[in-house]
Amino acid sequence: MKFTLGEIAKIIKGELVGDSTIIITGISGIKEAKEGDITFLANSKYYPLMRTTKASAVITSDETLDVDMPIIKAENPSLAFAKVLNLVAPNDINHPEGIHPAAIIAKTARIGKNVAVGPYAIIEEEVDIGDNSIIYGGCYIGHHAKVGKNCLIYPNVSIRERIEIGDRVIIHSGAVIGSDGFGFATVKGVHEKIPQIGIVSIEDDVEIGSNVTIDRARFDKTIIGKGTKIDNLVQIAHNVIIGENCTIVAQAGISGSTTLGKGVILAGQAGAVGHITIGDGAIIAAQAGVTKSIPPFTKVSGYPAKPHDIAKRVNACVQRLPQLCKKIKELEAKIEKLEKEIK
Repeated sequence: MKFTLGEIAKIIKGELVGDSTIIITGISGIKEAKEGDITFLANSKYYPLMRTTKASAVITSDETLDVDMPIIKAENPSLAFAKVLNLVAPNDINHPEGIHPAAIIAKTARIGKNVAVGPYAIIEEEVDIGDNSIIYGGCYIGHHAKVGKNCLIYPNVSIRERIEIGDRVIIHSGAVIGSDGFGFATVKGVHEKIPQIGIVSIEDDVEIGSNVTIDRARFDKTIIGKGTKIDNLVQIAHNVIIGENCTIVAQAGISGSTTLGKGVILAGQAGAVGHITIGDGAIIAAQAGVTKSIPPFTKVSGYPAKPHDIAKRVNACVQRLPQLCKKIKELEAKIEKLEKEIK
């Protein structure tokens, strides 16, 4: 589809600087863009690319300096660009519709209006599926589980028994919701399994990436708060409580009975031990290892995790170790020489 810059600026409620009649026929990243494309710039460190991009226009923030090309100033360039993406390159993927004859649905399952269930999906006894939800083929939904309205469950997701899922939840392929918590008691060298009889409760507007595993609680609930977004390959252990609007990035791991407040960011490959609290708005940097509770609105990094400013100084010292070792050897040689001269 084609739009003029003026039309796009009006739709995204941005301030246009430049020719409003320019026709936009495509979208692209700022490096790959060609004539006729619109792109965006949300990070100031990429500002020099605005002078070399071949894009016909750029969506950027109010703080950006003037450049010799049409721009649309927007408060949130990433969000504005997402709106343009839907305009210029609308999503033409067709989700399943209706109940496929190869789906296996228990007689006691309660299926809402306009629900789609793909082939070879299994829906067990006493399951509730809310209106307008889509269950792709190959999914498994266990006994007494509840899936809310307008959910999207991609292929090969396993939702175990008695799990509670809110409205507008998206779960990507390979995720396992409600697997047993890792609970064992070692008796005379033998690991005896401790029953995990709790559930997982996923609140509204959560998105869960591919191959995420969320363990059921031992007795009560593992909770994923409203609006939280979880990247691929994340492990969340039993009795973890994640607050609203958190961001959990790929390969992060959270041990049992740890609590995250609202708006916490856990970056890639970060890990947290069990039975601690990470306060509201805290940021855990990539590959950080959190071994104790973190106060609200604190940024930590490193292992064991320390306040980021301290961790940077520690790392700077570590990087100087080869030079320091060389200096120590030189000083030792001088001392040895002086000792010989004194004798």
